[in-house]
Amino acid sequence: MTTLRNGVSAGLLVCAMSVASAPVLADTYIVAVGAASNSLQGRSAAKFAEDLQAELGDAHTVEFYADGQLGDEKELMQKLRLGTVQFTLISSIMTNVAPEFALFDMPFLVQDRTHLKAIDAEIVQNELAPKAEEAGLKVLSTWENGFRQITNNTRPINTPEDLKGLKIRTPSSEWRVSMFKEWGANPTPMSFSEVFVALQTGTMDGQENPLTNITGANFQEVQKYLSLTGHVYSPTYLTAGLGTWNDLPDDVKGAVTTVAASVQDWSLAQGEAADNDLVDKVKAAGMEINQADKQAFIAASAPVYAAFASQIEGGDALVSRAQALAD
Repeated sequence: MTTLRNGVSAGLLVCAMSVASAPVLADTYIVAVGAASNSLQGRSAAKFAEDLQAELGDAHTVEFYADGQLGDEKELMQKLRLGTVQFTLISSIMTNVAPEFALFDMPFLVQDRTHLKAIDAEIVQNELAPKAEEAGLKVLSTWENGFRQITNNTRPINTPEDLKGLKIRTPSSEWRVSMFKEWGANPTPMSFSEVFVALQTGTMDGQENPLTNITGANFQEVQKYLSLTGHVYSPTYLTAGLGTWNDLPDDVKGAVTTVAASVQDWSLAQGEAADNDLVDKVKAAGMEINQADKQAFIAASAPVYAAFASQIEGGDALVSRAQALAD
């Protein structure tokens, strides 16, 4: 039997077999995200849940929740540690788990998605994931969140000077805040679920997100300008609680690992395909689009790299290794 929860398509949520129909209740694994269900994060998590259910078969049950039904990223991260949620996607706030994850907050570091996969294989899994384990989290795979762009209601953003004085919502990442301060903006961390209303009411002038998140949350309805900066590629990490992961049966671990790898390829391909389509979508909604002067932003970002090198142990070498992987 399938269950429909808050608009999620039938087939994603599979109910546990009733006591009357089976002698033993199926094990249940909850996949939950704070992102909108129609964003790429939401769709990637939904695909993971659906494919994992198919891989595990009737012996287990996978339930999927999106739109912050079980909490935002910060709350879901705590639920991973408690074991009340088994899998979630964590993006920018991973820097709060281990500062080395701020590598992905370095502006214009990731060149393309092939480069991202190389960084994941060589650096994330070998060096950053063990740091997360020290904090009780198991990073299983690195998926698409996307190249971040800036929207606002005041003016097109061509150079950092155009950000001067603008109230820009950022995630709760000290590096993202520092970056936008360096560029002259007034950055304000805020939960993603609160952003639409903040933009609608003028509490925030603008925000920065991948196009899939911008359109997934319908920010084009309350923003006038989209400036294509591509200033950061922010991945999202499929994550479990370390205790939960260690307790999983080997067959379930194998299924999760297999499905996570296939969804990584799927999510990266979806993000690349969506880039052009979504620009057309927001343009059709009435937004004004401009290509920002990336060289001006790169030049203004040197202090961010200098701070990373001085504040993060081995930070300079980490950046150099990541940059070298672009080749």
